[in-house]
Amino acid sequence: MNTLRFRRTAVAVATAAVLPLALTACSSDDSSKDAAAGSTPSAAASTSAAPDDSMTMDEPFGPACASVPKEGAGSFDGMAKDPVATAASNNPELSTLVTAVKQAGLVDTLNNAQNITVFAPTNDAFAKIPKADLDALLADKAELTKVLTYHVVGQKLTPQQLEKGSFDTLEKSKLTTAGSGMEYTVNDSSKVVCGNVPTANATVYIVDSVLMPPK
Repeated sequence: MNTLRFRRTAVAVATAAVLPLALTACSSDDSSKDAAAGSTPSAAASTSAAPDDSMTMDEPFGPACASVPKEGAGSFDGMAKDPVATAASNNPELSTLVTAVKQAGLVDTLNNAQNITVFAPTNDAFAKIPKADLDALLADKAELTKVLTYHVVGQKLTPQQLEKGSFDTLEKSKLTTAGSGMEYTVNDSSKVVCGNVPTANATVYIVDSVLMPPK
């Protein structure tokens, strides 16, 4: 039963790296994009402040953002200049994900996709999967591709769109999001620990658990 659970979990593991152009953009509330565009940069508000419409949501947020390098290719400025797979490879917290993406042969697909969102599991998220199961997943390209593609949505999502969202993934199943302010969850369980991270072709939400696509 552990193996089955892992497979389901793993199947979502690598999707964060999968960003094929074929991914059909999922429907979402366009008005939320307007709200995002209207937010002002004056909101470098503290995390203790109650979230409101005046908060700046066009910059990365979340507790894990503190571990991102302050300068260099792995910094927020550096990641914004590179396509998503390359950007992720420069972030030390995403090295397991990058390994999975390479193993599945999805680097070029990811880097060539346009205007996508990737829910990227951290190294600690992958560590929740038993090593034997993770090794088996990495060795099964078809299953690995299924998991990775489940972490990719075919449009750039703003934090406001995550408040109560349902989105089609590249894997063809849906994932759901909920939350407000600076606290969001995916599929009611995986928490966004550093969100709204820009890359040249994608928006990245780093999450603390691998997502599991439905069977």
